[in-house]
Amino acid sequence: MIDNDDPRPLAVLINPYELGRQPFALAELAAWLEADGYRVRCVDLALQRLASEPLQQARLIAISLGMHTATRIALEAIPRIQAQAPHARLCVFGLYAPVNAELFSGLGVHDIFGGEAEPLISELARSLRPGLPESTTERAPADANGARVNLAKIPFKRPVRDALPPLERYARLLLAEGEERTVAFTEASRGCKHLCRHCPVVPVYGGRFRIVPTEVVLADIEQQVEAGARHVSFGDPDFFNGPTHARRLVHALH
Repeated sequence: MIDNDDPRPLAVLINPYELGRQPFALAELAAWLEADGYRVRCVDLALQRLASEPLQQARLIAISLGMHTATRIALEAIPRIQAQAPHARLCVFGLYAPVNAELFSGLGVHDIFGGEAEPLISELARSLRPGLPESTTERAPADANGARVNLAKIPFKRPVRDALPPLERYARLLLAEGEERTVAFTEASRGCKHLCRHCPVVPVYGGRFRIVPTEVVLADIEQQVEAGARHVSFGDPDFFNGPTHARRLVHALH
């Protein structure tokens, strides 16, 4: 339910698809927007319906496009979102956003972000709240299709996961002897140092990667363990992007 007595503007973050995992991308963005003074409502379309109430009250709606399947689902959902929230600012972000910028612009999406998108969306969110100081983030220029991609290092925050469905509703690890374990999902890096021609990471990051600080990763895992997780899965394009960083995390977890 939406708290109508809360005076803060509402941001609705939508995850179309994440392989049955609780999405890091939404949880990280939620932390940024809460710091900007927003109420945040996360909607995971793998588990939840696209309800009208939060959409009608939203000032900002952001859709995560981390995968091809998520993008296809978003294409179907966007007309419904626009019908329910005609006055909300609608943006998409993630690996598949900039490479499909022309398509989403044609659908009426207002803003398209890629790479380390949190500061860009935070900047947009602050611009929708008159009276707030302007963001100090250097403005990433838009490309020919209107997409803005930020590849600069960002100050990651501990993801906010309590706005998402509980972990036990997501896919579980099934062991050989039949035991099921609740799974934590996080990311230790984004982007990738490799240039594989088949990979959707390459057009956005171009062989670059960004490390999520060890203390942020560990804090995120800790809060998921406290929520019942008994297995940890990493969603990095390549967990060994930074071998020293990866070893540090493995040692800390053991």
